[in-house]
Amino acid sequence: MALVVTSSTPLVLLDQDLVVRAASQSFCRSFGLDSRTVVGAVIFVLGDGEWDIPQLRSLLTATASGHAAIDAYEMDLKRAGQADRCLVINAHAVHGLDAAQVRLIMAVTDVTDARQAAREKDALVQEKLVLLQELNHRIANSLQIIASVLMQRVRRVQSEETRGHLRDAHNRVMAVATLQRQLSSAASGQVALRPYFTELCASIGASMILDHDLITIAVEADETSTTADRSVSLGLIITELVINALKHAFPSVTVKGAIRIGFHTDPDGWTLTVADDGVGFAGQPESAHSGLGTGIVKALAGQLAATVVVAAAQPGTLVSIIHRD
Repeated sequence: MALVVTSSTPLVLLDQDLVVRAASQSFCRSFGLDSRTVVGAVIFVLGDGEWDIPQLRSLLTATASGHAAIDAYEMDLKRAGQADRCLVINAHAVHGLDAAQVRLIMAVTDVTDARQAAREKDALVQEKLVLLQELNHRIANSLQIIASVLMQRVRRVQSEETRGHLRDAHNRVMAVATLQRQLSSAASGQVALRPYFTELCASIGASMILDHDLITIAVEADETSTTADRSVSLGLIITELVINALKHAFPSVTVKGAIRIGFHTDPDGWTLTVADDGVGFAGQPESAHSGLGTGIVKALAGQLAATVVVAAAQPGTLVSIIHRD
């Protein structure tokens, strides 16, 4: 009893009838109770009866009978004219010298301020998330404008070589713009790769494929999501390899062909593949052959700690970007 009374933690000692046998001064001070009227009263009549909560009554009754214990039961204490308090209750039965004499020790922790701080933190995080999504949306719109300007220049210039460079620049800008659109709709800041790759390839196809009945681009990816930095590197790799395939794998404008993008993870890492069923190495100019797996693709793969493997696909070419943990 003396330990309960002098405890700095709000404690109450109850008998098996849930009558208060002792209460700490900290308990009485915390809840505005007169210690002289607390001892000898059933806990549910303390104050103005605010402790008479049906679920608390059931839990304490079950604990007194030895059928349960209360571990971190959270409740709201409502008192007239005062702010609600959020409390965490723990209660366990103890036995004295007389085995038939049951006592309950009930500890009360006021977590009101902690819960309020957590709510404010959650609200702040949500506000920042909304602002970040809006920023990503605006960046995506700005990049879309830049991409549109590049396509307008494609239609105006006379040089076919310049047109090609402008289309390539357009597709690279769109790789980043597509990522920003994905980020603007994501709640976690993670990018789901399958929809990102699908939208990216649709954008590349729209700017470079003249007849979509002849040349198709398909994406087969698992449900992986990853960071924005990794996503943009993967997107730019796909952009470079798809552009390369569209330029060199299908030299005849009447030939049918397909480009397939794959992304799969396993316990050891992940693999990105870009395959086509075009003419393969033999039909490609030497500059295209030597450029596969080098330049931008090689640099981006290096940022991802991945290796580039180029192989004949019979028919066509298969480029694999492989990362191992």
